[in-house]
Amino acid sequence: MASETYQRIYAVVRQVPAGRVATYGQVATMAGLAGHARQVGYALHSLDDDETVPWHRVINARGEVSPRSERDGWENFQRHLLEEEGIEFDPHGRVNLRLCRWDPDS
Repeated sequence: MASETYQRIYAVVRQVPAGRVATYGQVATMAGLAGHARQVGYALHSLDDDETVPWHRVINARGEVSPRSERDGWENFQRHLLEEEGIEFDPHGRVNLRLCRWDPDS
């Protein structure tokens, strides 16, 4: 079972709607963990395959899919999932955060 901290992170990520992204730092702040963006990454990495948390909607502050330590194509899979939801990437592999970042207040 995931820790209480991870559960808070997952609760935030579950709110990110299709067609929007959030950054690791944004999720950390909303989960009460400001300054702990890496912990969000650890939490998402620890998800089981059958979890319903939309982990793919969390990207880095540069608007990029973060590289993984293992070379198994997950970056391409994450990008594919985002593109399926209508997220567009520029030629440098970045998402325009001004257009696509989730704003929970809107």
